[in-house]
Amino acid sequence: MGRVQVNKAHKTRFSSKSTRNVHKTSLKTKHAISKADRNVGKGARAARMQRNKTARDQKRAALLKAKRASCGVTSPPRIVVLFGLCASVDLDSLAKDLIRQLSDDSAGDQTSTVSSSEYRLRVTVLKAPHGDLLTCMEMAKVADLIAFVASGNSYCEDEDSASYYIDSFGNQCLSVFRGLGLPSTVVLIRDLPLEMKRRHDLKKIFRSSLTSEFPEDCRFFSADTKDELHKFIWLFREQKLSVPVWRTQRPYLLAQEVDLLREDHDPENSTLILTGYIRAHGLSVNQLVHISGVGDFQLKKIDVLKDPFPLNARKNGDAMNFEEDSHMLVMRCLGPDPRKQEALLVENITDPLTGEQTWPTEEELADAVKNRKEKRVKKRTLPRGTSEYQAAWILEDSDSEVSDDDDNDDDENDSAMILDEETSNLAAQDITDNFFDDDQVSLNLRDSDEETETDSMMVDGDQLTKEQIKDEIQKIKEAHAEDEEFPDEVETPLDVPARKRFAKYRSVKSFRTSSWDPKESLPPEYARIFSFENFKRTQKHVFAKALEMEGPNQDDCVAAGAYVRLYVKDVPTSVATKLSTLSKTMPIVACGLLQHESKMSVLHFSLKKYDSYTLPIKAKEELTFHVGFRQFIARPVFSTDNINSDKHKMERFLHAGRFSMASIYAPISFAPLPLIVLKNADNASSAAIAAIGSLRSIDPDRIILKRIILTGYPQRVSKLKASVRYMFHNPEDVRWFKPVEVWTKCGRRGRIKEPVGTHGFMKCVFNGVLQQHDTVCMSLYKRVYPKWPERRFPLLDL
Repeated sequence: MGRVQVNKAHKTRFSSKSTRNVHKTSLKTKHAISKADRNVGKGARAARMQRNKTARDQKRAALLKAKRASCGVTSPPRIVVLFGLCASVDLDSLAKDLIRQLSDDSAGDQTSTVSSSEYRLRVTVLKAPHGDLLTCMEMAKVADLIAFVASGNSYCEDEDSASYYIDSFGNQCLSVFRGLGLPSTVVLIRDLPLEMKRRHDLKKIFRSSLTSEFPEDCRFFSADTKDELHKFIWLFREQKLSVPVWRTQRPYLLAQEVDLLREDHDPENSTLILTGYIRAHGLSVNQLVHISGVGDFQLKKIDVLKDPFPLNARKNGDAMNFEEDSHMLVMRCLGPDPRKQEALLVENITDPLTGEQTWPTEEELADAVKNRKEKRVKKRTLPRGTSEYQAAWILEDSDSEVSDDDDNDDDENDSAMILDEETSNLAAQDITDNFFDDDQVSLNLRDSDEETETDSMMVDGDQLTKEQIKDEIQKIKEAHAEDEEFPDEVETPLDVPARKRFAKYRSVKSFRTSSWDPKESLPPEYARIFSFENFKRTQKHVFAKALEMEGPNQDDCVAAGAYVRLYVKDVPTSVATKLSTLSKTMPIVACGLLQHESKMSVLHFSLKKYDSYTLPIKAKEELTFHVGFRQFIARPVFSTDNINSDKHKMERFLHAGRFSMASIYAPISFAPLPLIVLKNADNASSAAIAAIGSLRSIDPDRIILKRIILTGYPQRVSKLKASVRYMFHNPEDVRWFKPVEVWTKCGRRGRIKEPVGTHGFMKCVFNGVLQQHDTVCMSLYKRVYPKWPERRFPLLDL
């Protein structure tokens, strides 16, 4: 049978007219389907949409809150700092023009804070004094807007300036402001010509010359006429201000008035009174406050005053007089709670009996008696080949020698050099076996077929005096002076044995992988500091607690934007008097401290030497650290930052052109925080910028090792063996350091085989042929710590 032919059906969408409208729905059904549950999803898609909606609402609420906090009715006055880029810029006239433009009358000429009902804006205008670095820094720390002022009539010919309109001090302050974190910035141009074409051309020249010195969003304004100032103020009111992150984490107050209240019962201490606006966050009366450059203190009470510059003040002269009414109208008074108030704890209270040994038990006494009896019965080790007859002559001398050495070992037990575990036993056995006869040791060589003439003859330098040895070493040092790759080289003293001079040092087989106990042989200062079991977890908990403190149900907290009077107790009377005098020329800033921020610990900063600072910065010398709002004196230790190792090499100086780590004893601070380091020169009246950096971590267990390199020089070389001189000056030192590995500047590695002669010459074996001009080195390490500062705060010495 043949296959039946089957044809394909005709390709048509609808087989008939009746099926053409089958897929369509009626208008009534379509309307019902579109309405039913169209905003309610199901499953993961609905959850994702809900999360996105919640995130949008939170961002919208945060932006609205930030806008109300910056330019709302209850927000504090915005701080505008006028900074002249050149010494010839007239800031007084600009400040008067701004205040008159905002105050609408002549009443604002007497104060730096004005309230404008027309612009609905409150502004505090500060003038940065040109040449006073410390005052400019303090103003930049609290500024909401830094207005850099340039003049069309000024022309700077300073060689150190990057632009014709910025002098050297202006460049220096710009670097400091960048290190602190720049807030919102503008450039105001004054003294432009009246002719429009020349005015426009000169403004373009200013913009092209200064654009590279400021952030990308920095705008340029002419500031000569009222219309130009009106345009600037209006845009400033609508501008969203940006401030550094570290300023948004703590409350702070710029004191508009500083006064002191003397105590009758304690004439040495007084109560310091600071009046101003609370900014950034709410301040609790139970919180500690830090007065910049003075120290940490507790609050006695807080008075909430009526705002002297309200935005809704009437124009008919009924506005509050700042001088008369602000001291009388107290809206609320807050007192500390002794149960909740943060304790002013700076140093850990140490117990002098903590390290004392307890009374020994009966078992320990029995073991001590047993060990003493065994020690009496134990025979002394004699040199190889010594007969009983010879021992009778040796024992008396050796007893005295051994006893003397034991006494020295007991005296140096705490600071003795600890070698690696693998080599310590070998070192002890070698010293015991080869202690008595140096000449016998020098002649007893195991590899007799590889002996050189040095092994069997007296070294040429045995008859040299100390002066001749010093001269010869100096000649060799001068010959190697061009080599700057090994800056840690030290000379072994001639008068002191090396095993005593370098008793605190030890050898490390591998700097990267060898273990070093961070709790071993800590200095006494470590009993006075605090440490965290988990620093990141503690920091997260502290910031969360600071946010909870501003809750609506907290009665001991003053909200941000309130005008308050702080009563800081137990301030020394001399310090309070100085602050009252300094407040007329520089800003006095008080910031609230987070939990634990008054306690001392070991802080590590990443910093870089300032480009224009040419003087050397030596480790452990006094420097002034500006960390956020805080100022204190510290004596840092510089070190490298090794990523792949838990040990870091100490640096004797802060080198230019690269970052280093500075470790100091200082009050605890939570990152992020900027760092500006100032150094007082001996012949300079003011401090200079030495370094710029930021806070890295808080870790007392960070291991910083100081490395020294003992050097010796080959005298005779025979293939893999060499006779090395001038690394040590007596054979006992050679035996003591025998387990330590030696290396050469040309890349050879070796070990000490034995001493030769009586002047510290030694025989070494290397893993390759040694060059005659090479240098033999030995690396030793010691852990170092920062220096405890004798003075803590800089303003106390003014």
